[in-house]
Amino acid sequence: MAVHKRSYRSYAGALTPAWSRFTIITRYAFRNLFRSRMLTAYFVCCFFYPLGCAAVIYVNHNLSLLTSLNIREVLAIDADFFMHFLAVQSAFAFILTAIVGPGLVSPDLANNALPLYLCRPFSRAEYVIGKMAILLWLLSLITWIPGLVLFGIQASLAGAPWAWANIGLAWGIFIGSAIEILVFSLLSLAISAWIKRKIAAGAALLGVFFFGSGLAQVINAVLETKNGYLIDLGNLLTTVEGSLFGHANPVGISASSAWIALLAACVFCIALLERKVRAYEIVVG
Repeated sequence: MAVHKRSYRSYAGALTPAWSRFTIITRYAFRNLFRSRMLTAYFVCCFFYPLGCAAVIYVNHNLSLLTSLNIREVLAIDADFFMHFLAVQSAFAFILTAIVGPGLVSPDLANNALPLYLCRPFSRAEYVIGKMAILLWLLSLITWIPGLVLFGIQASLAGAPWAWANIGLAWGIFIGSAIEILVFSLLSLAISAWIKRKIAAGAALLGVFFFGSGLAQVINAVLETKNGYLIDLGNLLTTVEGSLFGHANPVGISASSAWIALLAACVFCIALLERKVRAYEIVVG
């Protein structure tokens, strides 16, 4: 509109609350997320195993079907059942993170788009939270949400006494999934911020887990110790989940050590993001 006409007016509508402005980044990112048919198909496949688990729970409480098959139960619905469910869904969640995560921050850095974000009423923390919220929602939909749905189905069929006796399983599903989602999200965003090529960032995310596992084995063999597992993120997450479901760690790392190592990894990823997510970068030549 030509300025000399003086017919323009400032925006007089309702303002977005300051605390929720970061959700704009999340909302617009979701619009483009499922344009890929391959990603959509994979996301749908992530729900096949929870549906199979729900079918097992239902069959376990179908007396007529069990009688016709002459069995007492298909599977015991206990801590092992839910821990195995979480392990399978965590694998799906990690692959989904490797697909989605590397493309969240790297395009903005590669195309120098961060100044356009940060010149608006967004802080760097809100930018990171807005990007991370995408992974938080996606991974929650395939981990703790279906896990708690399965727990609810079992509780409704087995009765209130079973639910109260096994309420710790629900907490284990939620807390175990939450720590995995946090580690996956922060790690993928940190790698995406430092490696601007999406394919390379995805490969680096896979390499952190597989290379860390191999390096841990080398350290343990050379130094004759078990402390090498402290750099193996996969083993750390398994240890934490096992402690939540009452399982001892077979490799000898304490749950407290695993918690501390995962906390240190999250802090390190936040430091990497703080260093890289800036409106401008000074390069010393």
